[in-house]
Amino acid sequence: MTRYQTPASPSGTTNANDVRGALTFIVPQETKPRFESAALTGGEPRVHFRTEVRRVDVRDMRRVADLLSLDREGFLLVRHETAVADLYDDEAIAGVYDRELQALLTEVTGADRVAVFDHTRRSDSAAGAANPDGFRGPASRVHVDYTVDSGPKRAADALGAEEVDRVLSSGGRIVQVNVWRPIRGPVLRTPIALADAGSVGPDELIATDQVFPDRVGEIYQLAYAPDQRWYWAPRMERDEVLLIKGWDSLDDGRARFTPHGAFQLDEQDSDAPPRESIEVRTYLVFEG
Repeated sequence: MTRYQTPASPSGTTNANDVRGALTFIVPQETKPRFESAALTGGEPRVHFRTEVRRVDVRDMRRVADLLSLDREGFLLVRHETAVADLYDDEAIAGVYDRELQALLTEVTGADRVAVFDHTRRSDSAAGAANPDGFRGPASRVHVDYTVDSGPKRAADALGAEEVDRVLSSGGRIVQVNVWRPIRGPVLRTPIALADAGSVGPDELIATDQVFPDRVGEIYQLAYAPDQRWYWAPRMERDEVLLIKGWDSLDDGRARFTPHGAFQLDEQDSDAPPRESIEVRTYLVFEG
C-alpha cells in the first residue's frame, strides 16, 4: 500500500480534472422517507420520496490526496494491489481479498481488529453486476450507508452485541469503513463522487428506511446545500481503492458520515467499457 504524495492545491483553484457533475439528492419531506432495496425488488430499488438533480463542482482529489483524512474529510485514496485475479470469484473474495483488506485497514488506521461483513459489486452496464443476491447498478442517489442509529445496530450484527458493549464501555471506538475498488480500470464512466464530511450539515442528512426481505435498515440520503464540497478520483485504476467512512462511534467533531454517489461525466463516452466496482463493508475496532 502506498499513500499518494501530491502537492496541495488551494481549494479555489481549478484544473482540467475538476468537473461539473449532476448529482441526485433527496428532497426533504414531512414524513420519513423509505425505499425498497434491490434485494427486495430483484431489480431497481423502488423509491418513495422525491429527488432532485443538482449540478455541483467536483474537484480532483488527486491533487490533495496526501492531505486527506478519514477523521476530517471522511475518505482516503490509496494505492493497493490485490492478488485476486477475478474479483467476481466469491470464494477468492471471502478468503484472499478479505484478508488483504484487513491488513490494509490495519496498516492505514492502526485498528486493533478489522471485521468484514458485506460485499457488493456494481456496474453501469444494462444488466448490472452479478452478486449472490442479484444484479446491482451504481448507487446514483447521494447517501451514507449508516446513520447514528443503524451504525451501532449493524455493528452488533457484525461483531456481536456483547463485543460492541465491551469495546465501547471500556473507552474503545468502532468505525465503519467501506473499501471501493474498480474491478477493471481505468474508470471512464459513472465514477463516484464523495462529499467532504466537514462541509455537510447535520440537517442535510435525512434518515431513510431501507426495506430488505427480512429486515428494515436505515441510511442517510443527502439533501443539497450550496456549501457542500465534492471530490472525485479521475480514471481510477484496479490497483486503487477509496476508503469511505460510514459511521464512527465517537461524536467529538471528527467526520462520522461521508456522503457519496455515482454521477455521469458530461463528456462520458457511452461506448467506453462499463464502470465495474466492488465495495467491501468493514468495522474497525480500536480498543480503549
